[in-house]
Amino acid sequence: MRLCIVSETWSPDINGVAHTLSRLSYELNRQGVPVDVIRPRPRSAGNATGVNRELQVQRFALPGYTDVQVGLVRPTTLRRFWRQHRPDVIYLATQGPLGWAARQAARQLNIPLVAGWHTNFDHYCEDYGVNWLASTTRRYLRYFHNGCDLTLVPTHQQAKALQRQGIRGVHVLSRGLDGERFSPNHRDAQLRQRWGVSEHQPVALYVGRLAAEKNLTLLHESLQAMREVRPDIAQVIVGDGPARAQLEKALPDAHFTGFVGQESLARHYASADLFIFPSLSETWGNVVAEAMASGLAVVAYDHAASAELISSGHNGVTVPAGNSAAFQQAAVELCQHPADYARLGRVARLRALEQSWTGIAEQFLSYLHQAQEAHHAPASACRIRSS
Repeated sequence: MRLCIVSETWSPDINGVAHTLSRLSYELNRQGVPVDVIRPRPRSAGNATGVNRELQVQRFALPGYTDVQVGLVRPTTLRRFWRQHRPDVIYLATQGPLGWAARQAARQLNIPLVAGWHTNFDHYCEDYGVNWLASTTRRYLRYFHNGCDLTLVPTHQQAKALQRQGIRGVHVLSRGLDGERFSPNHRDAQLRQRWGVSEHQPVALYVGRLAAEKNLTLLHESLQAMREVRPDIAQVIVGDGPARAQLEKALPDAHFTGFVGQESLARHYASADLFIFPSLSETWGNVVAEAMASGLAVVAYDHAASAELISSGHNGVTVPAGNSAAFQQAAVELCQHPADYARLGRVARLRALEQSWTGIAEQFLSYLHQAQEAHHAPASACRIRSS
């Protein structure tokens, strides 16, 4: 098996897609699967680590949001690369311009295609005030994915939603977790001192991009309401983005760290007590699993990773998606009961540890083989199988 991954982002970029692809690539390499990568030219010159070979294409940063980039390339360039280094399967981690060009080139060369659903683009239309584009976006995504042999999504909830939209060949591939990297053992008394909190003083944490799609208004309102009932609660915001300045004004007493490295991130998780995550834009949400593995009680919507990993009241707290009043109330009630959030955090870690990257990579490899078989099967066999 030789795999080529096409993605707009790769490590050391700090986001869930880059982290997921980096871990999958690492685990596949351990299993003897060489991985090639096609990605936009990184901001800091250099080659991707842990891959067999790579092709870097022109990079274009989105206006007003320079942390997000897309790749621009002609299908002829990709065909030339794949004729020289033909993969057995191509994994498309993007439906943007780079993904579209790769889809065209792969179909022309008759190479099996597996597409990943890593971003809810139709949800972003609502977050950025262009709702009129949502239906067009959904039609494009349906056309894009139905031109691939398989589509992989991280949750059963997402699989059902895409199937209702008419997307075929949808399968679930969850996300893994490194339980040693994210662990309560990394709790750091000195870090908590820098936050100005004592040993038993509660800390509410948020980790993620600071942008419109993360539902930051509800984050701000929830943290304020928690402060009203627990005046001693500390608030720590890890991440950066175009909405940071606005959020800093709204939460003048919170500690804003910007982006932090993996080792420091693990210490931030373990040194907090509650994790508040109001976003509805995630396809998975690695931060939820990382917080759980670090022993934190999570308050989130019943959505994406939270829907898969959290049994509300047992290892965290979830509320119906979109019910902002219930979300705020859950956060306020939990922060007043230290014994409860400590208990939820202990059980949360046990659930998160079930997410093994090795097992996820083995399942991913199985899907790649399945895509090969489906792609090369006679048309009559495909009709029989699909019926």
